[in-house]
Amino acid sequence: MEPVTHFLTGACLARSGFNRKAAYATLAMTLAAEAPDLDVFWAFRGPVAGFEHHRGITHTFIAAPFIALITVAVVWMIHKIRKKPPQAPVRWGLLWCFALIAHLSHLLLDFTNNYGLRPFFPFNPRWYSWDIVFIFEPLMFAALLLALVLPWFFGLADREIGAKRVKFRGRGWAIAAFVFIALLYTVRNAEHAHAINLVRNSSVINAPILRVSAEPEPINPFLWQAIIETADFYQRAAVHTRSDQIELDPSEDVFYKPPVTMATLAAKRSLLGRVYLDWAQWPVVEDKGAMPPPGYNIDPPDPNWHTVQFRDLRFDYPVLTRKASDSILSGWVYVGPQNEIEGMFMSGKEQKD
Repeated sequence: MEPVTHFLTGACLARSGFNRKAAYATLAMTLAAEAPDLDVFWAFRGPVAGFEHHRGITHTFIAAPFIALITVAVVWMIHKIRKKPPQAPVRWGLLWCFALIAHLSHLLLDFTNNYGLRPFFPFNPRWYSWDIVFIFEPLMFAALLLALVLPWFFGLADREIGAKRVKFRGRGWAIAAFVFIALLYTVRNAEHAHAINLVRNSSVINAPILRVSAEPEPINPFLWQAIIETADFYQRAAVHTRSDQIELDPSEDVFYKPPVTMATLAAKRSLLGRVYLDWAQWPVVEDKGAMPPPGYNIDPPDPNWHTVQFRDLRFDYPVLTRKASDSILSGWVYVGPQNEIEGMFMSGKEQKD
């Protein structure tokens, strides 16, 4: 999920009752809920290094206790700097438990979307994803935001009329937000399974289906983007689970599997190729010939070089991109005439060795 949703989740968790148990609970849980995304600093070593470590060790069960401890250490330093002591008692052991819970909430939210994570790394390198929620879910975001803002708003109204100040206001709103999210996940999980079954049991494709996935759309739990694989091609389709309809355009939504070339084989052995294929669930590796990667401000390649594109069909559907060449999370590799790696590009930047 995007960072603000993680911050809001940590704050709402604290508001649901944890802030009544120890001072700094809201601060610790809000920070811990986003702390796993500190892996963004790997991007300073280059785009491929950043991609390799994104949702890596910081998003694992084995690292969770240590990151929670680091979060509490940050809170402890803030506590030492403060001149005015908190009114509530500071229970550092309890605060660590709360930070751990908030950290685990981050792993849960990242598991629900289709990017996935590796919670058992380094013992198990497999990626896990539930695929039921888009990377930004406005309904979830609104529920969490309202759970934090409305109690503050009603508190202002109470002060205007001179009502007695309510301590730890907002517990009911926070709990209601999490109940709503649980119901949303329940509906999305059911509709996700329904979308896959609709495609498998339909006759929209005149070829044996090897596998199917259903990728989520924001807001609407009854609309899914299906990816269908056959022996020769991939097919994309919009699935409306409320009306049991499947929409596809054979002239635009079909992508034939590209041939394997010496350049693609070499690119797969590059750092970018190994990292990308380790993560991608629907990888497509295509030899683009001598064309430069679109959108990159780099010199044209040597005419004898081959440009190889890596992309994942999970991130090709219309809500994210208009055409395959604009696919987000694409990687590009320059392969020389002797199948040597001449360059690797992601996120608009070149990976420097």
